[in-house]
Amino acid sequence: MGCRVCVASILILSFFTSVCACSSNISSEHSLPPASEAGQQDFMASPAPAQSNPSPSSATSSRKIYLYGESHGVEAIYDKEYELWHCYYTDWNMRHLFIELGYFTAEFLNIWMKADNDEILNTIYNDWQGTQNHNLYVIDFYRKIKSECPETVFHGTDIGHQYQSTGTRYLAFIEDSGLEDTEQYYLAQEAIEQGRIYYDSSDSNIKHTFRENTMAENFIREFDRLDGESVMGIYGSAHTGFGGMDYMTGTVLNMATQLQQRYGDVVNSEDLTWLAQDISPLRTDVININGTDYSALYFGEQDLTGLRDFTRREFWRLESAYDDFKEMNKTGDMLPYNNYPMPIIEGQVFVIDYYLRDGSSYRSYYRSDGNIWNGQPSTEEFSID
Repeated sequence: MGCRVCVASILILSFFTSVCACSSNISSEHSLPPASEAGQQDFMASPAPAQSNPSPSSATSSRKIYLYGESHGVEAIYDKEYELWHCYYTDWNMRHLFIELGYFTAEFLNIWMKADNDEILNTIYNDWQGTQNHNLYVIDFYRKIKSECPETVFHGTDIGHQYQSTGTRYLAFIEDSGLEDTEQYYLAQEAIEQGRIYYDSSDSNIKHTFRENTMAENFIREFDRLDGESVMGIYGSAHTGFGGMDYMTGTVLNMATQLQQRYGDVVNSEDLTWLAQDISPLRTDVININGTDYSALYFGEQDLTGLRDFTRREFWRLESAYDDFKEMNKTGDMLPYNNYPMPIIEGQVFVIDYYLRDGSSYRSYYRSDGNIWNGQPSTEEFSID
């Protein structure tokens, strides 16, 4: 069984309650149990922070890693991440923010933090064209951090995305500054090589397992260099769920699980992807399938420009349609719940239109039968032929 377009596909096995006392304004309907009970909970389609918040004194008695899993490109999630970081920064005096970018990109952001203009940020933003980082929500997120949390230090622990643009420019900057023999130069070269290995590999299994392992290794390197300080990390939820595997191949432990194996309960993780699902349908359409009209709730489109071949996809949920399709033959293609912009429960039918870069499109049909795929609650595609 495969997964066609999994954007942020791992749900968390055990959820850590929201640790920032000033950050939680979530309604009780989204609450989770205390952290001590979270590991015993079943999978949930739309996890959210709990209301109970430990005091800063108890949570910061030793170094901690606070991971937050996101769906990329969602305004509500960026707002929540900024709120969390602002709380850690102002109330707990944390300064180190780990992000899903290459080493050299984070280093450029650190230089920009001290600059009196946005030239560096705008150049990086242009390098992000064709990815999910190329949206105004992301750039506003960084601008707010510079304005309100100016001593923030970014740590990029992903492989060297944009190594041919941002990476090359950073090396040139280091060389022009006469710093070729520094650790910054070495680590930038290493990140560029990681990017080359990933993007030059023709074997999908090799490249994605390499990336997951490398993200964990880079995180460990950066965290161990800090002198006992706590950090916050923002990554796609595929990388932050405890007990998860890499979301493309399902063959190696994801980053958070590797970190948990090394650091134990130092590592805490919370899934923010439910914020992307907390929406109402935008309109009601009618979709005809095999001569029958179905009421279809439309939940909008999702940008896929960061993925190869795709540009976007649109989502509908067919109302009262499950019995009509529950016996239809399944294709084996799985799509985890947290790829959807709305909450999922068992016994539903979904229509998804995919749009490709070559201008073509196709329609897929999924139903929620209660399946678990690669540790994730998932819908499965079925054929209407």
